[in-house]
Amino acid sequence: MKCVMLVPVLALAAMPAFAAKSCDDLKAEVAAKIDKKGVKNYTLEAVKKGEEGDRRVVGTCEGGKKMLVYKRGKAAA
Repeated sequence: MKCVMLVPVLALAAMPAFAAKSCDDLKAEVAAKIDKKGVKNYTLEAVKKGEEGDRRVVGTCEGGKKMLVYKRGKAAA
């Protein structure tokens, strides 16, 4: 459980470094880190700032205009 909690925290700490990246590049990097930790059944999605909802923000992209959000569990069909 601690490992699952650590991934989003580390991503938040690195947020400023990712701000200028494209959303696709950032999503690939964060997904690789999460996969390396062995986490299964999660979703990563780039959304407009302010549309995060109940999802955890794990990065910003497109100059801070979009947020990369993480949610544990299977994606809605």
